[in-house]
Amino acid sequence: MMYNPQLDTFICVVEAGSFSKAAEELYISAPAVIKQINSLENSLDLQLFERTHRGLIITEAGKSLYQDAKYLIQYSKESLIRAQEAMNHNEEIIRVGISPMTPPEVFVELWPKIQKIYPEMKFKLITFENTSENAREILANMGKNIDVIAGIFDETMLELRGCDGTEISREPFCVAVSIHHRLAKKEKITLDDLAGENLMIMQRGWSYYGDMLRDDMMKNHPEINIVDFNLYNVEAFNRCENNNEVLLAFKSWESVHPLIRIIPVDWNYTMPFGILHSKTPSIKVKRLINAINKVK
Repeated sequence: MMYNPQLDTFICVVEAGSFSKAAEELYISAPAVIKQINSLENSLDLQLFERTHRGLIITEAGKSLYQDAKYLIQYSKESLIRAQEAMNHNEEIIRVGISPMTPPEVFVELWPKIQKIYPEMKFKLITFENTSENAREILANMGKNIDVIAGIFDETMLELRGCDGTEISREPFCVAVSIHHRLAKKEKITLDDLAGENLMIMQRGWSYYGDMLRDDMMKNHPEINIVDFNLYNVEAFNRCENNNEVLLAFKSWESVHPLIRIIPVDWNYTMPFGILHSKTPSIKVKRLINAINKVK
């Protein structure tokens, strides 16, 4: 703190009119309030209150200090915020949102290369829970609390979520199965292997590439049963494991569930992978995008 925190107690006493009422508002004891006021008076060499049998009377010195104290505290807090923002700007801290579906491993490989271009750039991991509400709020407000998220995306998803993306690679669609599933020991799965299986695919409208794969399965491979689900999260993996179903997934999700194995499929379906960010990225995120485009 840049100001004496006892000023907060002083202001509370003035506005409450007594030590006991101020103590109630501050959730501390009355003796603790009195001790702080005595200490403040001693440090300033001023008498701020007259103690009378009728109660507290604020002195002229106290009135003068009260007039300036609120401004001093607010200015000090704002100064601290500005200093913190300046520090963050100078250090180029990128806030990376992470969840089971959006792991940060991509940065392990990219970060040393990025820091050769922008050595002052650092990153901070911020965890969030995969819920439909979070997906909607976080992605629509990128740059507010989280600057970037690493994950899969396409134009349909970006439009749906109100954000933008920078592609790093194309990731093939794989399938996830329980380690007890009949297909779990295979190194690669064919479409014939999927005959009679329930294939969990995210509901229509979430992804252009997901819908394209769905349409192909329904038209050319009716022996594969398509099952809708609403959101990629841990519950989707639990359902896959508990119901012995097959889940459309990506290799980067291998660590989501300990009883699930992710296996490549003999098809040509892929989806862009990269970083999700605001449609109007900040200067530091623009630098990150520039660096990624150079090193990917």
